[in-house]
Amino acid sequence: MSHDHGTLLITGADPLGEGHRTDLLIQDGIIRQMDEGLTAPEGARVVDAGGKVLLPGFVDPHTHLREPGREDTETIASGARAAAVGGYTAVMAMANTTPVTDTATAAEWVYDRGRETPHVDVVPVGAVTKGLLGEELAELGLMHRSRANVLMFSDDGKCVHDPLLMRRALEYVTDFGGVVAQHAQDPRLAPHTACCHEGPYSGRLGLPGWPAVAEESIIARDIMLAKAAGSRLHVCHVSTAGSVELIRWGKSMGVDVTAEATPHHLALTVAELEGYDSVYKVNPPLRAMSDVEALRAGLADGTIDVVGTDHAPHGLHDKQHDFETATFGMLGLETALSVVSSVLVAEGRMSWADVAQAMSVRPARLAGLDGHGRPIAIGEPANLTLVDPAATVVVDREDTQSLSRNNPWHGRELTGRVVATILRGRPTFLDGAVTDLGPEPTTKA
Repeated sequence: MSHDHGTLLITGADPLGEGHRTDLLIQDGIIRQMDEGLTAPEGARVVDAGGKVLLPGFVDPHTHLREPGREDTETIASGARAAAVGGYTAVMAMANTTPVTDTATAAEWVYDRGRETPHVDVVPVGAVTKGLLGEELAELGLMHRSRANVLMFSDDGKCVHDPLLMRRALEYVTDFGGVVAQHAQDPRLAPHTACCHEGPYSGRLGLPGWPAVAEESIIARDIMLAKAAGSRLHVCHVSTAGSVELIRWGKSMGVDVTAEATPHHLALTVAELEGYDSVYKVNPPLRAMSDVEALRAGLADGTIDVVGTDHAPHGLHDKQHDFETATFGMLGLETALSVVSSVLVAEGRMSWADVAQAMSVRPARLAGLDGHGRPIAIGEPANLTLVDPAATVVVDREDTQSLSRNNPWHGRELTGRVVATILRGRPTFLDGAVTDLGPEPTTKA
């Protein structure tokens, strides 16, 4: 039997987890009908959602896909497959590659490579400064005017610590509605050797401390610079309670500032460092439980706008060192929904509609992705994620699409998991497997 690869029927879905089941008929990547009891056209694929929660496809504003330069740890293709498993339909690829994405040519290369993968839309982030050196602005305007249409710029991994250079970048991107995404880390207060939240643990473990003020002082400065420039500022991986208050303060003044929290900063604390396991070495570092609670509250009330994974794959030869010399970073794409579900939804802090805002609607808006983060409605693009809120999963670092294994969730039981990801009406993840061709005509999710 031949199948109509342009037609998909999802039956019994619960949009936004509001308790109202419906069927969705999707044709040519668009939701054409929504009602109960829809009949599948001949040859259409059918996915039985079984009352599971249907959300707009997730958008990750912060991933490291490592290509070009470190294809041994991740490629755009492997990262895209990991994204599909995690429910993502679009991801932003950070600029700290080799070579750095600091020219229009480099941005177009990432954009073109991204278009080769069928699993997720890959959008390049441009560097703020040439070579991430913090000395001279990169080709911001040329990257934006290229076919990559770059809107977000970041030296992530490094801070744009020169206030004059940061001011100029903010002023420059206002011409085309761009946004500067800052890795807030004063290099004098927290040099690269800093690797542990400054406090009792850093003293007792003998690890160089990374004080909260190193993050907070840059955020406060940048909010004032963005206010002066009338520009958009995005704060990457917020990690402290003080940072949440600063973001709240900036918004109260009408500054166009957004912020993200990572799954690991929403769930893990500095106590994980007791065993000196370098998988927990991340920048900014895991903080105290009081900071974790502030981040959860900030995400729940909208002060923190989005969840960004900071998916940072590394090879074993980069991570298996003593804690101080091991590389910063951990995986995040495949487990993000389960972590957010476990610590916020299951605890009653966020609804599934709130999750849709934080993981799809707002990050799509931040990145200027018109086809993502859209309402689940007739006439809208069918970029969708199906979630089983009741499912439990024990994370296994070997069960991954990533080329790396630096997974901080290994062995942990989480609640809630993605069971299907649909990109423009085409399943990219279903039945526990990444797929290029979609499911058979009738498939139970």
